[in-house]
Amino acid sequence: MEQIVEHNLRFWSDSSFADLYMPFDALFFFGDNGGGDQFAFVRTRRRADIFVWEHENDSRRWVARDLRDYLGRSLADGGDSWYG
Repeated sequence: MEQIVEHNLRFWSDSSFADLYMPFDALFFFGDNGGGDQFAFVRTRRRADIFVWEHENDSRRWVARDLRDYLGRSLADGGDSWYG
């Protein structure tokens, strides 16, 4: 849990990210695919939906209705590119 908090604080406050990416204020990151893409809940308009932030192009794309749906989809595929 501590690592998740530190990770989010870095995304929200690192000024070097502001030059590269859209703001991350609305997202709460909770995991990644091991290759740089990050999974997040929307925290400013609370929603159960889960989005992926793709670090190569700074896109934010819907991937699941909620955490249960996210786990079902990601575990059923067995790979790190199930959302692509």
